[in-house]
Amino acid sequence: MSPADSEKDLAQSMAETAKRAEDASHFLKTLANETRLLILCHLASGERSVSELEEVLAIRQPLVSQQLARLRADNLVRHRRSGKAIYYSLANDDIRRVVEAVHGLFCQSADNDKTIGGARPATGDADSPSPS
Repeated sequence: MSPADSEKDLAQSMAETAKRAEDASHFLKTLANETRLLILCHLASGERSVSELEEVLAIRQPLVSQQLARLRADNLVRHRRSGKAIYYSLANDDIRRVVEAVHGLFCQSADNDKTIGGARPATGDADSPSPS
């Protein structure tokens, strides 16, 4: 392999890595919304209708629908219509694994003070020490 071919392969590899990083960043931005994350957590246990999600999340239907539209546009959920009801589910097992991993890190721990990467979740408690 010539040096020119090696440089070309390296440039192509870097471009592919940059594209994957861009895709991952977009995916994580979609997850970085509390309502969307809650919706995904509920869908991890199975298909739900919009009205079921509205009830379990205790938020109004327009907000549920807005967030579901974003999740659908980003291919994280799929939907089906049955009569007047629309049912949503996770788009694939990859999404399910990510949601389950997040759930395991933040929701299943008996230790409420668990940290991820040294960052403590904000508590809103004025007496809590601020992060340095």
